Amino acid sequence: MATLATRRPAMTLYSKPECPLSHRVRIVLAEKNIGTDVIDVDMSNPPEDLIDLHTYDSVPVLVDRDLVLYNSQIIMEYLDERFPHPPLMPVDPVSRARARIMLHRIDEDWYSILGDLESGDEARAEQVRKSIRDGLIMMAPLLAKKPFFMSDEFALVECSLAPILWRLPVYGVELPPQAKAVKDYADRLFGREAFQASLSEIEKEMGGRL
Repeated sequence: MATLATRRPAMTLYSKPECPLSHRVRIVLAEKNIGTDVIDVDMSNPPEDLIDLHTYDSVPVLVDRDLVLYNSQIIMEYLDERFPHPPLMPVDPVSRARARIMLHRIDEDWYSILGDLESGDEARAEQVRKSIRDGLIMMAPLLAKKPFFMSDEFALVECSLAPILWRLPVYGVELPPQAKAVKDYADRLFGREAFQASLSEIEKEMGGRL
């Protein structure tokens, strides 16, 4: 996190249009209807002001006046607290802790290995596909019980899972019949007006049909 000497007039998100980490932040912005200047970034030629703001060579980066935030999960939680309606985290401490555990697992088990799909190592890429597929199959019974993940309300967990589910065809991950609850869950997420509003032009072309 860093502060700027010059205050900025509006909230700005630096985002890669094909990046799932950027996408989950854009979903939060859309769900909360937060007016934001979204700047698409080509990391091979990043804008100079982004270089000045952030030295870690990554997106998303959120600028809110004199505050600069990076790390998509930190940005999502900040937005949820900064704009509390509608809330995207449970109110009670136990449910909130469980949600944070799930968010951590999504990051550690899936987001951390997505880059291996483009590494050129096909054996490793197939391991990643299997890990995602098996994880979603295990999750299916939980998704069959309620409209959202162990909840009746859309939450940050959905914001994190939706970009991965939308990209499954691109990742080459096919779900078997026993994962029907995952497909139904994905359809509920993809059908939300905010989700559709969050999509970049590149993401729209990914299709998202499981």
